[in-house]
Amino acid sequence: MNTLWLALAASLASLGYGAFLIWEILKKSAGDDKMQSIQKAIQEGAEAYLKRQNKTVFGVGLVVAVILSLWLGRFVSMGFVVGAVASALAGYAGMIVSVRANARVAEEAKNGLAPAFSLGYKGGAVTGFFVVGLALLSVTVFYWLTNDIKALIGLGFGASLISVFARLGGGIFTKGADVGADLVGKVEAGIPEDDPRNPAVIADLVGDNVGDDAGMAADLFETYVVSAISVMLLGHLLIPSVPGFVELPLLIGAVSILASIAGSFFVRLGKGGIMGALYKGLGITGAISAGLFLLITQK
Repeated sequence: MNTLWLALAASLASLGYGAFLIWEILKKSAGDDKMQSIQKAIQEGAEAYLKRQNKTVFGVGLVVAVILSLWLGRFVSMGFVVGAVASALAGYAGMIVSVRANARVAEEAKNGLAPAFSLGYKGGAVTGFFVVGLALLSVTVFYWLTNDIKALIGLGFGASLISVFARLGGGIFTKGADVGADLVGKVEAGIPEDDPRNPAVIADLVGDNVGDDAGMAADLFETYVVSAISVMLLGHLLIPSVPGFVELPLLIGAVSILASIAGSFFVRLGKGGIMGALYKGLGITGAISAGLFLLITQK
């Protein structure tokens, strides 16, 4: 029970920290009118695409949920719905932040590399913390309420469904727009590559956001959830008499979130350049995680 409480607290801390980063991003200037108009066009296109995609995906998901309910039981069906909704939320959260952070990062770049890097890192970190927060929250709460380890497979299946549509759909969209922009813009109209006057360029940037942000977030969510559930299933099958082995992946996920939050404060641009700053944060996070892993596995 203590493990579930810690996992719940860590997942909420991850979401809270992600919300704090969003506040820090949005308080920055979005630049001049031209920058804001381009950002708005990308934002509207990305939201329209996701709305249309999710309408189709949830239509398919509803049919699958009914089939699972009749075939494998209502808990598996409920898990499927929870996984699909949480995965879609993770992708949407990452996308709405990225389309608003892009102009702000460009504006910060006028003041140098360091402020632009800091804001860009925060924009990416929002997606990461929302993904792991929602993933750990959904698995923890669903397992806590149902106490049905097998029903968690449905949750992983729901996350996988959204991941396939978001990743592949976004990739197809952006590549189609990219080819169209090159053919029509450069070859026929003589417009330079990546010129915002070409509508296909905006569509290409929309595809980059929905594929590389929303799609990547859904993909990472699915990977995180399926990995955690797989280890929980192994613990249940190999050592069913010891609940601690089933809950161990949730505990590892909880302390990893806390280590990641701490490590993010050390990502600062220095003499080592961009990669040096990222590796410093990664190294500190890894060291904190290793110490916490040693502590929890000893107990």
